[in-house]
Amino acid sequence: MNQPVGPGGLVVAAPRSGAGKTTVTLGLMRALRRRGLVVQPFKCGPDYIDPAFHAAAAGRPSYNLDTWAMAASTLSDLVTRHAVGADVAVAEGVMGLFDGVADPGQTARGATADLAALFGWPVLLVLDVSGQTETAAAVAAGCAHYRDDVGLAGVILNRVSSARHLALIAPAFERIGLKLFGAIASDDQLALPERHLGLVQAGETADIERRLDGFADAIENAVDLDAIRQAARPAVLGPSTAAASGLKPPGQRIALAQDQAFSFMYPHLLDRWRSAGAEIVPFSPLADQAPDPSADAVWLPGGYPELHAGVLASAQRFHGGLRALAGRSVPIHGECGGYMVLGRGIEDARGVPHSMAGLLRLETSFAKRSLHLGYRRAHLLADCSLGSAGTEIMGHEFHYASILAAGDDPLVECRDPAGTSMSEGGARRGSVSGTFFHAIDRKQT
Repeated sequence: MNQPVGPGGLVVAAPRSGAGKTTVTLGLMRALRRRGLVVQPFKCGPDYIDPAFHAAAAGRPSYNLDTWAMAASTLSDLVTRHAVGADVAVAEGVMGLFDGVADPGQTARGATADLAALFGWPVLLVLDVSGQTETAAAVAAGCAHYRDDVGLAGVILNRVSSARHLALIAPAFERIGLKLFGAIASDDQLALPERHLGLVQAGETADIERRLDGFADAIENAVDLDAIRQAARPAVLGPSTAAASGLKPPGQRIALAQDQAFSFMYPHLLDRWRSAGAEIVPFSPLADQAPDPSADAVWLPGGYPELHAGVLASAQRFHGGLRALAGRSVPIHGECGGYMVLGRGIEDARGVPHSMAGLLRLETSFAKRSLHLGYRRAHLLADCSLGSAGTEIMGHEFHYASILAAGDDPLVECRDPAGTSMSEGGARRGSVSGTFFHAIDRKQT
């Protein structure tokens, strides 16, 4: 029998990307927090940048909930454990409300609607109404009735140009019986700076507190917060399944690279590793810190090494520490940016080469950009930090780097959600391994 669990929750979604759901989500989280409520943030899908903004807005870590890559037990475990003690849970959607891949993964297709349906959380729809009036209601009506298992709590209109503009829109919502929670005026200040992989990271946004408070002010001035809070519903979970297992920690004492060049680390993985008893020891390659010599595993996450290639090339203590641990056969793994830093060199966007650790034969370039994007099923060809040979890892690839040279043994056999073989094979050499894809969860059998 399905049971309601945790505080009231809702999903902030939109019909398409670029409608303003991130700024609305951040403003909503900060506004609810300013009222003294404990807000638990979540993010639908594979995203590193939005959760860091969520954490800044809500004052609590934000966890990714990915219905394609994650097993149902992993999803339920994250919601059950982290929503405990909160007054409200707010999950930000990804892309358009119903946009996912064609072929289901572990739980569903990765669409925001799949997450809302799985937990029974109502959807708060953000509509960018610039350039339209009554058609906005037609779009909302379509979203409300497209799937019977997805419920629409109501709508926030975004980028309303004037009172007259709103007057041309609102009556249509009354006619179709959809709740309007409020209307936010067009304002160029209600935005965050961007670069090639998305938003500039929260930790690099100098005026982040001012921006978040500005988003919250806009929400408080234009939106009925009490009505939104009342619309939230507890997650409805099905019968208990096997306990979440996820990715096992790569070691007992894990040296984790952590700074502006290495910031793409999923909070749920660190949460899982700590729950399994592992100790995380952070270090900063940008500050030329070596990984802890007593570590029995090293993990280099993705991030933006291409923006700091010169500094990383000169970080001799960092390079020496990696080589010393590799010489003792300590497992070292890099994902995406971390993988590239384990290679021989990175060519930056201007075509300038920078020497890296040289533990793998990989050479990459950002001068020759090529987008690689999508979910990945990765079959491990050898034992490594991700697990034992034969294990299937569910993950996601998103980068613009191109490979100039390689030469190590492949680590994985990768396929996309449709089963098509992908060029991504990672690399392994001794105890050192790396992949362009980011691991999210282990395939449950």
